Amino acid sequence: MKHSVLLFLVPLALFAQTPASVPAAAAGDQVVLAVGAEKITRSQFEAIVATLPANQQSQLTTPAARRKLADEIGKLEALATEAKARKLDQDPAVRQMLRMQDESILANALVKQQMAIDRSNATLLRDYYDKHKDEFGQLKAEHILIRFKGSQVPLRPGEKDLTGAEALARAQEIRQKLVAGGDFAAIAKTESDDTGSAQQGGALPAFGPGDMVPEFFKAASALKPGEISQPVRTQFGYHIIKLESHETKPFDQAQQQIEQKVAQAFVDNVSREFPITLDETYFGKQ
Repeated sequence: MKHSVLLFLVPLALFAQTPASVPAAAAGDQVVLAVGAEKITRSQFEAIVATLPANQQSQLTTPAARRKLADEIGKLEALATEAKARKLDQDPAVRQMLRMQDESILANALVKQQMAIDRSNATLLRDYYDKHKDEFGQLKAEHILIRFKGSQVPLRPGEKDLTGAEALARAQEIRQKLVAGGDFAAIAKTESDDTGSAQQGGALPAFGPGDMVPEFFKAASALKPGEISQPVRTQFGYHIIKLESHETKPFDQAQQQIEQKVAQAFVDNVSREFPITLDETYFGKQ
């Protein structure tokens, strides 16, 4: 029998919220799902829904979708009950997996709680933004790519598969034309092996740290608006980059990114309080 993927996305730990492990439901809390002797009330079902990822929650807006989820929860509860009857919960390997699952849920709950605290602290977020504005830089640039053998970029029909030296020589030649006043967009359309951006005259979407390979971002960041780079080698080939603008993303646009960075700093700080020691005879030396 074919089950939906959702069955395997609902973690077993959600059933820690069922009546088997929580106080009796409040008077008047409607039982909406029963699996054998186990009963799940409306508030407990809604609590389960609230633990699902946002993209799954957004799919539960109709009674039919919620019924499907309830059916999957029922199947999962039935399987878990049968597993306990077979004493699989006492198997050492299963107990270790359950332990890791419990710790994962606790860790995620802690981070989620801390993010809620941080999100409510506008001063904390603003201070981080003011002290780390370089992390929120937004660059607009155009580029022309000349690929070479081994590049991940497909060879254009009718084009020669250049060696690294040949690709560099061609990139240098193109740069000389640009510096002499050549139309960047026109040349990109005919010469760039990045066929996607070539159609836009070499124009790239705005990008920040982590959006491009390090060599490309470093070279683009070092340019002044209007300046054209020397050929920059990456695994894709040689890039000629022209910087259009270098701006800082406004606080309101960067807030979600700031929250994630502050959360990562929290994780790092907590981790430092509990030093991790690895056995180098097993894991090897770093």
